[in-house]
Amino acid sequence: MQKRKNNQLIFNLRISGNQIFLKFCYFLYILVLLSCGSDTSKKEVVNEKLSVQTEEKITENSTTKTILIFGDSLTAGYGLDDTNDAFPAVIQTKIDSLSLGYTVINSGVSGETTAGGRSRINWVLNQDIDVFVLELGANDGLRGVPLKETRENLQAIIGAVRAKNSSTKIILAGMQLPPNMGEDYTSEFKTIFPELAEKNNVALIPFLLKDVGGIPELNQADGIHPTVEGQKILAKNVWEVLKSIL
Repeated sequence: MQKRKNNQLIFNLRISGNQIFLKFCYFLYILVLLSCGSDTSKKEVVNEKLSVQTEEKITENSTTKTILIFGDSLTAGYGLDDTNDAFPAVIQTKIDSLSLGYTVINSGVSGETTAGGRSRINWVLNQDIDVFVLELGANDGLRGVPLKETRENLQAIIGAVRAKNSSTKIILAGMQLPPNMGEDYTSEFKTIFPELAEKNNVALIPFLLKDVGGIPELNQADGIHPTVEGQKILAKNVWEVLKSIL
C-alpha cells in the first residue's frame, strides 16, 4: 500500500514538473515572437532606407552616359602596377576635368583575340552603352590568324553593337603590325580597320599605338605593352577622335 502511494506521489510530481516546463516553453516562445517582431521592424526600416538611397543613386547616375572600351591587354593595362594608369582611366580623368558626365568602363582582357571578343560581346551588351570603343586585332596579327577571320569577327562585333542599340556611337581603333610578320600580311592587316570603319560608317583611330609602338622607352621590357607614359599617349590618340563624339 505504501509503495502504491509513493508511486502515485512520483507520478503527480512528474505531471507538475511537465506542466511547469510547458509553461516555461510557452513563455520563451512568446519572447521569441516579440523579439522577431522587433527585429523585423528594424529590418524593414533599414531596407526602406537602403531603397531610398538606391533610388537616389539611380536618379543621380541617370544623366551619366557610358563609354565602354572593349579590348585586349592594351586596354586592360597589362604589366602596370595600377590599372588607373591604363588609357581608359586616363581618359576618365580627362572627362571628369571637363565635367562631361561620362563614365568610362574598362572592358579589356589580356590576350583577347577578335574571336574571344566576339564570343563575349553579347554578355557585355547587357548594359546600356552610349559610346563603344573597339580595340581588338593586335593579338590576331601577332598569332598569324587568317585575315579573313579577323575581319569577320570585327564586323560581327560591330553588328552586335548596332543590333543592340543603333544609336550607340562606335569607334574602331586601328592597329598595325611589325614588319617581321611579312609584308603582304602586315599590309593587308593594316587596311582591315579603315575599310571596316568606312563600310560601317564608324569613327576611326588611325593607329592606336601612334608615337608609342617601337619606341623602347615608352614600352615595357617585352617591347609590346606601353609603360605609364606610353599609356598617356594612347589616351591622347583615343581622345583625338573621342572628343568630337562627346
